[in-house]
Amino acid sequence: MAKNDTPDLLVKGSPDQRTLVRVPEGVFGYVGFAAYRLTDGDELPVESGDKEVCLVLLAGHATVTASHPRRGPFAWENIGDRQSVFEDKSPYAIYLPPHSEARVRAHGSAEIAVCEAPGNPDETLPPRLIEPATMRRSSRGKDANTRYVCDILPDSAEAHALLITEVITPSGHTSSYPPHRHDTDDLPAQSFLEESYYHRLNPEQGFAFQRVYTDDRSLDQAMTVENHDVVLVPRGYHPVCVPYGYTSYYLNVMAGPTRAWKFHNDPAHEWLLKL
Repeated sequence: MAKNDTPDLLVKGSPDQRTLVRVPEGVFGYVGFAAYRLTDGDELPVESGDKEVCLVLLAGHATVTASHPRRGPFAWENIGDRQSVFEDKSPYAIYLPPHSEARVRAHGSAEIAVCEAPGNPDETLPPRLIEPATMRRSSRGKDANTRYVCDILPDSAEAHALLITEVITPSGHTSSYPPHRHDTDDLPAQSFLEESYYHRLNPEQGFAFQRVYTDDRSLDQAMTVENHDVVLVPRGYHPVCVPYGYTSYYLNVMAGPTRAWKFHNDPAHEWLLKL
């Protein structure tokens, strides 16, 4: 996304459709994202092309079959261990390298996220199942800034560009806060990473607020996000606020030229870390 482009950063979801939400092609240079709701027996074909893909089984059960021209066929039967993203459980996920083909078949109702980033076909990693037990779970912040994090595909796990995390933010709490950004390729101080936020709310009629802004305010959008919406973060700070009575879930997908998460806090609000 060019620096002077300031498109609408909110991609509205379609809760009643099979395709719950999809980030349009070409909006990002690195991150691709879509989420789907499958009914019992429904199948979702996935072709990675020149990208790497991580399939995150957000809810329900599914069988995933995959093939790769150099790595051969794979099958993971009836995976899944939660019926809602709001359960206190980590998801199952599957990593697919470039030039993979896969098919997801739902057993009952299932919700699946398809996360994409540029791959490196010359350093092909094998397709693999990422089990919940391997995912680090932690809490961040304190008091009304407490939120609960699950690292699905962190930088300590093998991938070319993808970084994937899910976060639960309780009622009345803030998240991705104090505001931080990762939009400058200046390692080791900061990395450039695009990011998408796939939002879910419980109860589902709820809403949350997210702001995306830069220091010079050349980008400054405040959005009301509802169930299945995606917020795009091409650059800038991106805090989230959750109203009383509702719980927020979001799935973060990040990718950039270097697979490292190094961020910079907004100096105006960094004092909050000392409380």
